[in-house]
Amino acid sequence: MARRAKRAPTKKRTARRPKQRSTEPATSPQGLRTVTPYLVIDGASKAIDFYKKAFGAKEIDRSPMPDGTLMHATIRIGDSIIMMSDEMPGADSKSPTSAGATTVNLHIYSNAVDKLWNQAINAGAKPTLPLENQFWGERYGKLQDPFGHIWSVSMVVKMSEQEKEAKRRAAFEMMSGGEHPGSEKSWS
Repeated sequence: MARRAKRAPTKKRTARRPKQRSTEPATSPQGLRTVTPYLVIDGASKAIDFYKKAFGAKEIDRSPMPDGTLMHATIRIGDSIIMMSDEMPGADSKSPTSAGATTVNLHIYSNAVDKLWNQAINAGAKPTLPLENQFWGERYGKLQDPFGHIWSVSMVVKMSEQEKEAKRRAAFEMMSGGEHPGSEKSWS
């Protein structure tokens, strides 16, 4: 007589509960991250055109005022959103041209950084730090756009540890002498 195989105990099935929908609103609109840069620009419409040429930006929206200045606009560069507006009289934020400087550096990673660099320069950006291999293993450079904002661009590159160390020493020596690698003097 054949022995009957013992059956493994079966898990008791429970009825699936439908997912409860949160009654709390989303913390940010769809497509936006927790932190999104918001630029104040003297000439935001022209800046959007520049960002399209220089960085391949796509315009998402714009809200013009009756005089043509932008109350708000949104662009996308790669997978990142940047918001902006024209400088408004009496507002607490100033454009770099009004403030005389900027305290922000926007960074773009690209797998074709040399092409992006040349594209930005051809669109009117001015280099502030030459595009070259840096000691941290990236091909990196900085540009200033015609509206005063600073942009850095880079891509990861393969470098030997000896090359990285030589570049690190040179950069640190320059900085300990009171000179910054981005100064015009360091380029010559």
